[in-house]
Amino acid sequence: MMGLFLIVAGSFFAWRMWLSYEKAQVTRQWSQVPCRILSSRVVSERPTPHSDPAHRVEVRYEYEVDGVMHIGDHIRQVESAASAHLEDVRQKQQGYPAGSSQTCFVNPAAPDEAVLQHGSRAALYSIWFPLLFVLGGFGMLRGALRRSAAQTNPL
Repeated sequence: MMGLFLIVAGSFFAWRMWLSYEKAQVTRQWSQVPCRILSSRVVSERPTPHSDPAHRVEVRYEYEVDGVMHIGDHIRQVESAASAHLEDVRQKQQGYPAGSSQTCFVNPAAPDEAVLQHGSRAALYSIWFPLLFVLGGFGMLRGALRRSAAQTNPL
């Protein structure tokens, strides 16, 4: 049973990592378009009354596709979680000063959808780890089947 559990759990996590990688790949197929940062600021909020403040970058930019102006507000397709480290967030915000020219990536099928950065492909580089659990689970299953066969057929 432990071998089956490892196969199922490892397969699930490998599948989730593959989906994450595919999501990061999508924007690499999008069109590069010049854009201008309209506003960039650090937003701080408390998720609960007694928690430490969480900080995130809020950015707005404009870009043109087929003669139509659009407004975007996503840095990445999947936004990162708010951070407790204000200095790290401020440093990220400094990369998008208001009035600066940047390159954004626009979905050609839906021009209202744009991002300033591609997602990380790190999930693909780490997918080997849950696959080790799948391999270990198959090893355990194979060993259990061999022992079972040896007990029922002693020669």
